[in-house]
Formats: sequence, structure tokens, C-alpha cells
Amino acid sequence: MSAEDGEELPIAAPEPSDRVSDPSDAFQALGNEIRMGILETMLEFSDGDTTAESDDGDHAESTPSTPTFSALFDASEVDTTAGFAYHLDELVGPYLRKVESGAEDGGEGYELTYAGERIARAIATGTYTQRVDHPPTELDDDCPFCSRAALTAQANDNRVTVRCEHCDRRLLRLGFPPAGLDSHGAAFPAAFDRHHRHRLSLVRDGVCPDCSGAVDARLATLSPATEDLLPAEHTDHVQAEFSCSRCGMTLRAPVALSLLSHPAVVSFYHDHDRDVRDRPIWNVGHEWAETVLSEDPLAVRVVVELDDSVLALYVDERVDVIETQRATAETAETVETAETVE
Repeated sequence: MSAEDGEELPIAAPEPSDRVSDPSDAFQALGNEIRMGILETMLEFSDGDTTAESDDGDHAESTPSTPTFSALFDASEVDTTAGFAYHLDELVGPYLRKVESGAEDGGEGYELTYAGERIARAIATGTYTQRVDHPPTELDDDCPFCSRAALTAQANDNRVTVRCEHCDRRLLRLGFPPAGLDSHGAAFPAAFDRHHRHRLSLVRDGVCPDCSGAVDARLATLSPATEDLLPAEHTDHVQAEFSCSRCGMTLRAPVALSLLSHPAVVSFYHDHDRDVRDRPIWNVGHEWAETVLSEDPLAVRVVVELDDSVLALYVDERVDVIETQRATAETAETVETAETVE
């Protein structure tokens, strides 16, 4: 039955996942310098970074992304083909698969599996091998608690801490890949901000930024550790909590911060000639306010005010925006008073 007949096509059930190897065996296969070198070489072939001289030696030509055994052996520093073949075979399965070579003379070649590419790129970017520190960098934004221009961002062991030097409060502490700290230098705070905004956008869409598994969302009261970091007037707030059912990733953020990519918010800022992307994750701006409307189940109203205009977003316990309203600041104040009286 086709979709043109007006009936929905049946949805095919996903194939059962296939475990290629046990985790202990998969990681044991990486415990050798030669094998790690093979994965690095395979990544170069896959990305088209490896070239070879033509027969006449006059120019270089690109090599196929599915290199043969001979091409991989020639790129290595191993003395014997027998020893190289042993290490190559240990990678086949979890990290490499045998395919038809892209070389002109055909034959058998190799390509990276998904896991192989992830490991190879982790090696190339230093994810598991580099620790990057960066001295405190002054930020242009004011502290959301004391309103002083005293915020700094400092990296230690691939984690970035944003802190106010005036009120001595830590605003956040989140991981950032070493390649990001290395390549962006003193400008790393902007890249760090974009990195975590992207992660927030993914979890709001129900996708884990670490493993792409399904993400559950809920409103949650503040943890004791978070309460200790906040001024007393902020301890009645709630947070948006996102958790992955597959890898266990958990991310907590202020509700307002989790809404920065919502279409109603983006449109509201655009209509006032503002770009919401200019609001960093450590200070979304003084124009935001949150009010808990219900405790069982939890529900909040998040309000943002720009140029005497107000956007209100009503958020339920699953962190879904169930309603939005626009009004002038005066009208919004009247509505808020009426809701409080009720």
C-alpha cells in the first residue's frame, strides 16, 4: 500500500541491536600502540588526507578511503607483514570492517566502523589523552546575582568554571573538550557557550548529546548543593532536569535557560531587534523572571520583558511549553495579579 492511496504506511520495527563484542574485549583491542596507529591512519584515509605518488613520480594522487592491507602496512612502521596482520585482525569487528577496496586494481580493503571513527577522532582531538588548563578570562557580562562586572571563566582539567570575583559565587562548572580549549585560546568562553547551548537544544528535543539516546524531561526542585550556591531570594526556583535513559547523562538548568531556543522566544527577541544568542548561558539577562504556579504537579510561568512588551511561557511538569502569551508590561502585570488572587 503506497502513501498515495491515502493510508499510512506501516512503521517498520527497528532491528535488534547487535553486540559485536563484549566491552572488555573491545577496549582490550585498543591496548597496543600499533593498533592505535592503524586507527589514526584509517582516519586519515577516510578524511582524504593521505596521498600517494603516481607511477611516474611527477605528482601526487589521492588514495581511496578504503585502503588495502598493503596501503596500511606501507603507512605503518611495523617491520613484518605477519606482525602487522595480527594487529589489524584484532581491530576487525568492533573498529574495522573488510570491504571491497576503492583501488583501481580492486581487492579487499578496510573501513572504519562507527565505533572505530569515534575512537580515532577522540585520539586525534585528545579527548582521552590531554588535559588543558586556562587562566581566568574576564567576561563582558555582569553577574546575575550582584550585577557587578566581575565574571571570569577558568578552565581546569577540561572543565570550565564561571565565577563572580565580587560575590564569590560559582555560576556553573561544565566540561569542555580539550580541542575546544586548545583551538580557541583566550576566546574559548564564546565557543564554550555555543557548545552547551547546542547540548541544551538537543536535550530539549529529546536527544541525548552524548549517545543520542532518548531523553526524559521534568521540572525539579533545587538540589541542596544548588541551593547553597544561590542567594536566598532564588531558592524558591525550580530547574529543568533532562536525563538519558540509555547512558545516564543528566543535565540540570534554570528553566529560562532551557527555553532560549524556543521559537516563541527567538521570535520575540527578533521582533525587538535583539538576538537571543547574545545572551550567554551564565547570564540570560535581567529581563527574565520565573514564578512557580503549581507544586503538585510542578508548573511555572517564565516571563521575559523587552521594551515594555512581555512574553509569558507556561511550562508544565514535562518542561513542555503548553501556552505562550504576548502583552504589554502593564497588561501582563494585571494578569499576574489576577492569577495570584485566584
